[in-house]
Amino acid sequence: MFANYVKIAQRNLVKYRFHSILNIAGLATGIAFAMLVLAYVWSELQVNRDLKHASRQHILLSKWKDPNFGFELATFGNLPVALKEEYPGLVENYYRWDGVTGQVNVGEKAFREGLQIGDSSFLKMYGFKVLSGDVAHALQAPTSAVINADIARKFFGKTDVAGSTIEISNFAGKRLQFMIDAVIETPAQNTVTRLDSRNQNGIYLPASAITFFGRDMNNWTSPYIVGLVELREGVTAADLEKPLAALLKTHTDAAVVANLRVEAVPLTEYYLNSGNGLVRRMLYTLSGIALFILLMAIVNFVNLSVSRASSRLKEIGVRKALGGRRKQLIWQFMLESAMLVVAAAVVGAGLYFALKVPCGQLLGKELPGLGDFPAYFIAFPLALIVFTGLAAGLYPAFVLSGFRVTDALKGKLKATHEKVDLRRSLVGFQYLTAAVVLVAAFIISRQVQLFFSDELGYDKTRLVSLPLPRDWTPEGLARMQNVRGQMAQLPEVQSAAVSFEIPDGNNGGSINVYGAGRDSANAVTTLQLYTDEYFAQTYGMSMAAGRFFSEAGQQFPQGTIVINESLARLFGWEVPQSAVGQQIRVAGFNAVLTVAGVVKDFHFSSMQQAVQPIVFIHPSATNIYRYMSLKLAPGNGIAAQMQAVRAKWEELMPGTPFEYKFTDDMLARMYDTELRLKYAAYAATGLALVIVLLGVTGMISFSIQKRTKEIGVRKVLGASIPGIIGLFVKEFMKVILLAMLVAFPIAYFIMHQWLNDYTYRIHITPLPFVMAFVLLAGTTAVLIFVQTFRAANANPVKSLRTE
Repeated sequence: MFANYVKIAQRNLVKYRFHSILNIAGLATGIAFAMLVLAYVWSELQVNRDLKHASRQHILLSKWKDPNFGFELATFGNLPVALKEEYPGLVENYYRWDGVTGQVNVGEKAFREGLQIGDSSFLKMYGFKVLSGDVAHALQAPTSAVINADIARKFFGKTDVAGSTIEISNFAGKRLQFMIDAVIETPAQNTVTRLDSRNQNGIYLPASAITFFGRDMNNWTSPYIVGLVELREGVTAADLEKPLAALLKTHTDAAVVANLRVEAVPLTEYYLNSGNGLVRRMLYTLSGIALFILLMAIVNFVNLSVSRASSRLKEIGVRKALGGRRKQLIWQFMLESAMLVVAAAVVGAGLYFALKVPCGQLLGKELPGLGDFPAYFIAFPLALIVFTGLAAGLYPAFVLSGFRVTDALKGKLKATHEKVDLRRSLVGFQYLTAAVVLVAAFIISRQVQLFFSDELGYDKTRLVSLPLPRDWTPEGLARMQNVRGQMAQLPEVQSAAVSFEIPDGNNGGSINVYGAGRDSANAVTTLQLYTDEYFAQTYGMSMAAGRFFSEAGQQFPQGTIVINESLARLFGWEVPQSAVGQQIRVAGFNAVLTVAGVVKDFHFSSMQQAVQPIVFIHPSATNIYRYMSLKLAPGNGIAAQMQAVRAKWEELMPGTPFEYKFTDDMLARMYDTELRLKYAAYAATGLALVIVLLGVTGMISFSIQKRTKEIGVRKVLGASIPGIIGLFVKEFMKVILLAMLVAFPIAYFIMHQWLNDYTYRIHITPLPFVMAFVLLAGTTAVLIFVQTFRAANANPVKSLRTE
């Protein structure tokens, strides 16, 4: 009997192949998109969960009352040590690290790499897989190192390189040989080796090597060391609150105690909550979009199934007249529905495999294969098949199969109480969902465009930054300024500047500034940027008053600084010109400094934050620098320009790696999460349109089939082709209008809440709502015209003979 059900189901699916393909395609598209999003969300939830004793690993975050006072991600170097030594019942181990970049040489190969200088507990605490080398004694000697597999292949072409050496340069230009103790498998994304999207380290050095870089990890004065702790079994982050407060009170001054709270955050939660919870919000948004798309696909599938089943009334009547039982009809319809769902699930899985790599590249993350998921994930596709199969099969199985033989044989649709309103509601839901997704995609796209717009406060076009070799001496700075001057003379370069910071989301920290005649207790905490006098010209910054240290090419006047408008207002200088010539003091500098100019406010960090007060200090005050920024001349190909820049670089600094990054790329990394959401919104928009169009195509086709005779009668009575097409358009336009009335308030509320997370954001205008309506209504009208024109233009005699 079951074999007979399958055979009849196959015949029906082949007979109505057009609608079967539409049904399978729509549902498969939704399933594939949901699988891709599910895979991405699941992989993001796994960050830090592959670490050894992941549930016990925590990071110490500094919560400053004034965010300009210090970094949230770093704390005092001695704090983790004190926790372990004074509270051994709470803390089992600790790991601290300081991140720097340095030139690494192996033979003729030279690159600038991220260096992570930390405690020898690195491998023991986190259990990274070791490919070669001595784990027990790794990172014990001051000149030892651990590298990951990617670095090993980059420099040596293989991973079995334990015992080999690499040469690393410090900030004074001195070089030192480090022996590789071990090579670890390049870890999956985690917060220990990759703190954020801008901080990726592949070379790990011992804490004793920090003196080679002129830095210090063991102190209670500098809160710039990343601190991580592993708690004892059963200990929670809340158990560390009082010990952390007690240690700060004991070892730091009253000003720190009053402004700082250190919080232990589980690494399993840290990544999702970092950036003010941006990642978690993005995952919620993506999951919501995927759910809407999948619901659209399911609704579309159910709608088409119900419509197709309604056209099989005569078949039902014949089978019942020949002795077919209602139970048999129920099984028949349910089996056909299940077969379609299974086919759609298989196609959807195939689409997942086909799109996994390009989607992973778009989202910046390798998506897992089906075999990478836990075994219990099989319950999701099974539940989807059962739910969708039941939803699509219930109406024809239990309603249509229960009608009288005479009504069914006559094909009396009204006698069958056909659920026209139900089908219209299902179509309306599809339009509603599509409208919400369309509006959301438009608003997200405009907000992301704002991040890359001219409203940044500087000109990012053709702007490139090159990391410089470190020699933080007066002679080293003089050499870099000489190199800058020769680079600026290239015809391919419009301007060049030397600075410690570039607008990549990182900065040189904060500093206290106060009036020359005021007490330091009234200091203002500001962002400090070390830049030369060419920085404003190179970045196209506008001056509100005064000069940026000096006119380009003129002698830099000692004892001067530059501030931005926000800092001027904090000092009470509402008119920027009134700040020029004023004297202020900067913590750590003995001399009284004179304000040479006021820069118009610009966005140095993410637009999630308000523009911060900024003080510009000339590099000659401390001799520190990290980057050279070049403004390329307009009109020439960028590739050719960079070739000329490279040739000059190699002439001036032979043996120094030539590496560069454009400001557009740095902004893309800064807004990596928003860009991923934008791409996902675009994909969801395309899929929503596809699913809606598939559903509308099927519905129009069924509607034309059922009204063929009506079309013939209308033509005989003199109806025009446009009039007949208008009947179908009018029917769908009512559904679209009603769906828009419900969708637009929902879309406005959702996107208004999303935009509230940004200090600088676009205003929601009527344009995205108008565009969503025009796109959906226009596309539907075109589809209706294409399908109804043939029926309306046919000979009415053929139409009247259909029954």
